[in-house]
Amino acid sequence: MSNKELLDEAKSIFGNDYYAAELTGVEILDADIGYSKVCLKLNANHNNALGHVMGGVYFTIADYAFAIASNFKQPPTVTQTSQIVFLSPIKGDVIYAEAVRIRSGRTTCFYKIIITDSTGEQNAYITTTGFILND
Repeated sequence: MSNKELLDEAKSIFGNDYYAAELTGVEILDADIGYSKVCLKLNANHNNALGHVMGGVYFTIADYAFAIASNFKQPPTVTQTSQIVFLSPIKGDVIYAEAVRIRSGRTTCFYKIIITDSTGEQNAYITTTGFILND
């Protein structure tokens, strides 16, 4: 399968995530088994009362990247635990989340997700352990 075919298939499957894809506006840029990259064009709706990007936006984009990377062409997987470290405020108008599988076992998997903004700054580091729903 070509990269474009993989991307089209991932968009077809995960585009049905109403909250992340439709309501929030996260777009899938790349997807493969154990990997994904997504982006979000920011606007005032993503800001908190202080005018900064809401922490929930960081987590939403990271969780969506994890969902794609851990579920695309694999057994269904759900988040078991997740930890986020905020490194710096977002300065750009677009943020990216890149999820990479570090390890996958019989019942659990472990991913790192890095959030960067359009200036190239790393804004957050997330680790997520997934629980694999084997039949």
